[in-house]
Amino acid sequence: MNSDLFASENMAKPATAPGMTQQNAKSIKYAVNGECYARQGAMIAYRGNLQFERQGQGVGNFLKRAVTGEGLALMTVRGQGEVWFAHEAANCFIMDLTTGDGITINGRNVLCFDSSLSYEIKVVKGAGMAGGGIFNSVFSGQGKLGVMCEGNPIVIPVSAQAPVFVDTDAVVGWSTALQTSLHRSQSLGSMLRGGSGEAVQLRLDGEGFVIVRPSELRPEKSAGN
Repeated sequence: MNSDLFASENMAKPATAPGMTQQNAKSIKYAVNGECYARQGAMIAYRGNLQFERQGQGVGNFLKRAVTGEGLALMTVRGQGEVWFAHEAANCFIMDLTTGDGITINGRNVLCFDSSLSYEIKVVKGAGMAGGGIFNSVFSGQGKLGVMCEGNPIVIPVSAQAPVFVDTDAVVGWSTALQTSLHRSQSLGSMLRGGSGEAVQLRLDGEGFVIVRPSELRPEKSAGN
């Protein structure tokens, strides 16, 4: 059978080493030899001897997710084989963390990660209850993290001389060395007249970077879909 569908860039090739690799712009392949973690419902295909188990959050993290709708519903993938992860055709990227690195990522943007990485849900300092995604996923340690983004991400450097202000519905993540606070850019008079729709932003200060996506938040489907 002949078709452009069978072009070499579309064909899945056997893994040459364990771990995470980019399959294409919309998916990540993970060669599992042990275990890894992924977003619940993100598996689109696999081959080999793999088991998928729902991962508990622990009481504290569970309560945070119940209150805010944020956090990350995880599954553990165990065994030996290859698995492909994707979510709603979002663009996928691999971040390679080394010891001393730290990244804060919105739970809705996490696709998969190595079991060697430490993961916890933390409060976004200064955001308060009006800050949108006030509980974010913080990753540290050594290993790879698969991140997804609706559209092409924009990475903006942050410096002490040039703080950055981001829409809480558009932010994907930022380096953990940055300090966060809420910034109100709309006057009371403007709010009384109906507002601009851009009343409050997350302010980031320090030295690092912030990642934003070129769209605001859409209603999230349940993790099992």
